[in-house]
Amino acid sequence: MSANPPAPAANSFNGASFVLEAGALLAVVLGAVYLLATNTAAGHWPQGYDPIGRWQVSTLIAALPIVVLLGAMAILRLKAHIAALAGLVAALLAAVAVFHMPLRLAFTAAAYGAGYGLFPICWIILPIIFLYDLTVQTGRFVTLQQSLTGITADSRLQLLLIAFALGAFFEGTSGFGTPVAVCSAILISLGFNPLEAAGLSLLGNTVPVAFGSIGIPIVALQGVTGLDLFALSRTTALILLPFDLLVPFWLIWVFAGMAAAIEVWPAILLTGATFAVVQFLMAYGSGPWLVAIVSAASTIVVLVAFLRFWKPRRTLDVHREDITGKAREAHGHTAAAIFKAWLPWLVVSLVVFAWGVPRFSGWMETHTTIKVPVTGLNNVVLRVPPVVAAPAAEPAVFNLNWLSATGSGIFLAALLAGLMMGLGPGTLARAFVRTVYKIRYTLVTIAAMMALGFVTRYCGLDATLGLAFARTGLLYPFFGTLIGWLGTASTGSDTASNVLFGSLQTTTARQLGVAPVLMASANAAGGVMGKMIAAPSIVVASTATQSYGQEGSILRFVFFHSLAFAALAGIYVSLLACAPAFVGLVAH
Repeated sequence: MSANPPAPAANSFNGASFVLEAGALLAVVLGAVYLLATNTAAGHWPQGYDPIGRWQVSTLIAALPIVVLLGAMAILRLKAHIAALAGLVAALLAAVAVFHMPLRLAFTAAAYGAGYGLFPICWIILPIIFLYDLTVQTGRFVTLQQSLTGITADSRLQLLLIAFALGAFFEGTSGFGTPVAVCSAILISLGFNPLEAAGLSLLGNTVPVAFGSIGIPIVALQGVTGLDLFALSRTTALILLPFDLLVPFWLIWVFAGMAAAIEVWPAILLTGATFAVVQFLMAYGSGPWLVAIVSAASTIVVLVAFLRFWKPRRTLDVHREDITGKAREAHGHTAAAIFKAWLPWLVVSLVVFAWGVPRFSGWMETHTTIKVPVTGLNNVVLRVPPVVAAPAAEPAVFNLNWLSATGSGIFLAALLAGLMMGLGPGTLARAFVRTVYKIRYTLVTIAAMMALGFVTRYCGLDATLGLAFARTGLLYPFFGTLIGWLGTASTGSDTASNVLFGSLQTTTARQLGVAPVLMASANAAGGVMGKMIAAPSIVVASTATQSYGQEGSILRFVFFHSLAFAALAGIYVSLLACAPAFVGLVAH
């Protein structure tokens, strides 16, 4: 069993290919920088959501960039960076040629998105992979792997503990790609197939997303809707309640089959019930900020305690083979050695948690953040009715929070952990350079994907798709939930989905006589179901598992589950829409 599987051939360096791809992205960035420097336009550009005059055709064109991106990965099986660049070209063509977005605005939006992809998103992935490489280099990761088998040798229970509970903790503290990067790496160290580890980590990182990153998605949703923050938190937790119970079972069912999942039903039920109860109580009583963190920590403690005295009838390894009769090899590590193996990840958890404490993060945000308005884009694009109640300018301000960014906390934790592991500054510097080189394609991919997403947002392609769903009338509670799913799948962020569609949800809900707080919360809850198929999430998973170039396989692994969860969420929200008194009671 290898703690650090060799990278596949798809990740080997092709100098000509890399120069071509990096050059294409650089050309976009430099072109937009030139446009920024020469931009003197002072007018506004209102978005148009039906440029063809037939909303069905306009919707198909608006969907083209997403279709190109996902189709290139899942069907044509192109590498992610090629697919991302193809999707970006499709977005630019749709924006400029069909939706009449000025060329200057389109390229500026692409540059803004590329910059956002590099910071803060890539700045989270890079230090996490850097820390993982350090633990592998020092042998600590092997010890960690063996200590986990000491808790339980059953791969199903390891999935509950790592992919679901531990992933939820990292989602609550930092979000973005952190839980998938960490958990998939740990699963590989336990012997899971890399592609399977990536897919299962994505599947497990579902229900915590709505309250991830210290509750930012719900806070952002409140900001664009004006609804009560506590009402949104409570209603979102209500919508997620059945999925808190369903996801752990679904995770084990996908991995080992129905019969094997039923064998460990007590652990599954305990895991889901603990998370569900704590999540709902935290959301009901204290708002969105610590919901995911406390729920995850409680689940980890309860599950580990439960596994001390309960064992399944059979013990299955990562190959689903029965190893019940086989004597478990003692890892032979002392408590001190096990503590040292976990120390780097404990340091990360503590530092990231501290980075998210509102008082500390607020101080860093206030004193160290540099806000750079994107000249020629900031407050130039207008969102117009029916997406918003009144015309509203779209801000475009690059938030260079170089110290308060989650990635900065992780990077500091990685340096501290490296020093604790006895590595000198020179060794750490060389290891960091190697990590940057290793994930070079990931940097290109995420920058291009976020460029695509920002062109989609500022052009109004996303709103066109949302308005198509809003035409469903009485079926809107179902399809409105799918708007959140689509928003997160296309942007990679539940927060971004809430910002984009929160106003549309509440406006449409009022027109149809549905509780606005229900549909706004449905956007957040539906969005979590799209997180696992979001292109940035898939690229993070492929990078963490050293499976770069296999993004299409990962997407095919999770797509059905994502769509099934979204459909179930839509049905559940439709039922809740039929009981407005109950929703109102929970919300208030």
